[in-house]
Amino acid sequence: MNQFSFEYPFLLLTILLFIICARWCKQRSRAIFFPHVERLIVQNLPKNSLLEWLKWVGIVSAVVAFASPVITKSYTSSKKEGRDIVLILDSSDSMRQGGFDASDLWKNKFDVTKEVVSTFVAKRINDRIGMVTFADVAFISSPLTFEKDFLQNIIQMQQLGMAGKRTAINDAIVQSYSMLSRSKAKSKIAILLTDGIENISKVSFEELLKMIQKQDIKLYTIGIGSQHDYDGRYLQALADAGKGQAYGAGNAAMLSKIYDEIDKLEVTKMDDKKTAEYTYLYVYPLFLGILSLLLFIYFRNIKGV
Repeated sequence: MNQFSFEYPFLLLTILLFIICARWCKQRSRAIFFPHVERLIVQNLPKNSLLEWLKWVGIVSAVVAFASPVITKSYTSSKKEGRDIVLILDSSDSMRQGGFDASDLWKNKFDVTKEVVSTFVAKRINDRIGMVTFADVAFISSPLTFEKDFLQNIIQMQQLGMAGKRTAINDAIVQSYSMLSRSKAKSKIAILLTDGIENISKVSFEELLKMIQKQDIKLYTIGIGSQHDYDGRYLQALADAGKGQAYGAGNAAMLSKIYDEIDKLEVTKMDDKKTAEYTYLYVYPLFLGILSLLLFIYFRNIKGV
């Protein structure tokens, strides 16, 4: 946005002083020194004469230059600090259970999860998101990426049983932390979703806690289904070690609210900085004023005024 202004606008009032003085101030005559010189001076110069115009252009231009005209260009730059997020999805056989969504009882937990996660991804515009899928084994379904369309396709491609039937929670967290440890983002987040109990991982619970505590990665855990389906205390301990929160979702609506809450908790930081560029224009009226006054003196001397 461009804005024109004067640094010292009050100086423009001196133009009024010149006008008042021109109207009422008495001009000191040279007759004090040369009593008869008035006969040599051109009398009754026209008010619109060249000399009159040069005089006032010089005066006004000089005053405008001293008032310092300036054009201010304002800029607002927004710095967005995105996060790196890894979604950890349980694809074990227990996720085949239906009745999790009251609006569609035939839909299994895994399909509901994919829908909710897809909505969450669509909201995280400025973040890189990756995904780890696990059952018997844990694998990286998608690396950290800004390409949300690509990630949405990966989410839809996930199938039950593609990684086995059991639940390797610990190995999945190790995979996600390994991915995030290579990230240079200031904020790193892992979100674990499971409906089962750890039963096959190669990494022990104690080793996992030590690893989580050493890393600067926030861990959220979500258990879905009834409280008998997953180990709430286990998930709480993981979340505490990762300085995050543990949640439980008994149905699709609760799961959607949990992801909404995490979305609000992990708002992308924005730093708006306002800068201004100043272009000083006093040179132009100053040049015009000096030129006008020089011409005024020159023509006045020629005319002998």
